[in-house]
Amino acid sequence: MKIWWFLVGLVVTAFLVSGCGVSIPADPDGTLESATGSTLHVGASLEPGLIERDGAQLHGPLVDLTETFAGSLNARVEWTVAAEESLIGELEAGDIDLAIGGFTDQTPWMDRAGVTRGYTQIDGADGRALVILVPLGENALLSTLESFLDTEVGS
Repeated sequence: MKIWWFLVGLVVTAFLVSGCGVSIPADPDGTLESATGSTLHVGASLEPGLIERDGAQLHGPLVDLTETFAGSLNARVEWTVAAEESLIGELEAGDIDLAIGGFTDQTPWMDRAGVTRGYTQIDGADGRALVILVPLGENALLSTLESFLDTEVGS
């Protein structure tokens, strides 16, 4: 008889949770949703061979990947160029959606930003496992970005 009540409770709980309108993974601040079809705000830390600047123009493998990712969201990229620490502050403040640069899977910023898996196949990585940073908790954005990177450069 106890197992019957347990099963009834499990079914009721599943029914109630399914009606909450919560999608997993979630973006509590709606970063993925707000960028889709609009603007992806990206912070870039210059890194030779990955992100370089000619005048006002950025170029390099990470810039190209980011532009392609934005295109997959039907978004345009708005760039901010700054040092890593400044970019982390902007991620935390919600001023940028992604931070790119020479970040690796050993980044000291893991406690202040969401971090993709490391990708060694990005042109210019030179054997480093490069990562891209997102605001903490923005898991739908992180999941979508990792799926994109898996397709584009492999895992």
